[in-house]
Amino acid sequence: MRQFLKASALLASAALALAACGGTGGSAESGADDPLIVYTNSNGDGRAEWLTEQAAEAGFEIEVVGQGGGDTTNKILAEAGNPVADVVFGLNHVYFNQLVDADTIEPYTPEWSEEIDPGLGDASGDGNYWPLVQQAILLTYDADRIDAADAPSDWLDLWNDPAYAGKYQSEQGMGAATIQIVMSGILTRYADPEGEMGISEEGWAEVEKYFSEGNPAVPDVDAYQRIVDGEIDYAQQASSGIPGKEEAFGFEVGVVEPEVGVPFVIEQVGIVKGTDQLEDSQDFIDWFGSAEVQAEWSGEFDSMPVNQGAIDQADPSIVEFHEGLTRQDIDWEFVTENLGGWVEKIELEYVG
Repeated sequence: MRQFLKASALLASAALALAACGGTGGSAESGADDPLIVYTNSNGDGRAEWLTEQAAEAGFEIEVVGQGGGDTTNKILAEAGNPVADVVFGLNHVYFNQLVDADTIEPYTPEWSEEIDPGLGDASGDGNYWPLVQQAILLTYDADRIDAADAPSDWLDLWNDPAYAGKYQSEQGMGAATIQIVMSGILTRYADPEGEMGISEEGWAEVEKYFSEGNPAVPDVDAYQRIVDGEIDYAQQASSGIPGKEEAFGFEVGVVEPEVGVPFVIEQVGIVKGTDQLEDSQDFIDWFGSAEVQAEWSGEFDSMPVNQGAIDQADPSIVEFHEGLTRQDIDWEFVTENLGGWVEKIELEYVG
């Protein structure tokens, strides 16, 4: 049954151009016949292809299945007890906590565990998942066209100042991690124990205005292409993607830095409980999270590593940029408890 499910998942992911493949079979040590199935929301901009090729050189055959963070989490939850995936990475700790609570993650302490700040990983101390990449979630614009003085100072300006109405992209799907973190960064400012799902009426009104005053995302069209075409001026963006966007679309990206700071998330890695390739999954995580590989990942995709050895090898400009950002103080435990309900309410009442 697992073989059938794996085959079905891979055919579907190939049809959607979400999977990348390569390698020669299992880890070099095990000689396993089946590839490791790797679920992730960090597969775009060539990441899936690069990881598959590099893993193959290290002796691992993997199949990468990518989709949004919320969708990836829900997929693992739906497959609980009969898992398709072996490893999952890229999800932040909010999603991983949901998976841990559902008993779908197998604890494991990787070889590089002492090279990272343990406070960035599983707060329980049980070693359910481990940090890989630091990511800031930003509001961005074309700095070659818009002066910083004319840009909004905060997300809230976009829908409360008429000067920006209709000039920012409002996302129309809530399955991706980035928009869920954007919403969390807004809603947690309006925490109210008496409010609906812990949020005041004012907070929900702000979310409603985000959608009503925005310029809806266009399916299969990059927000930065819409900026180039003059359809919008502002769009959300994870920090590691900025250099690639600048190169692809030919403008310097400006970043809005609200007084409250910007949301930071930590992309994690873990093993899916029930995998029949436990040893290979452990070996893969030991390899992927190592200082050497994370430094190469950072160099290829401009990400900010967590592994100290990788930070030491990273482009200084990347380290300086991330360390220069003020981090928004967000109660992530509160977010974990309520995110599912928030997403459902937003999809039912505000999207579209």
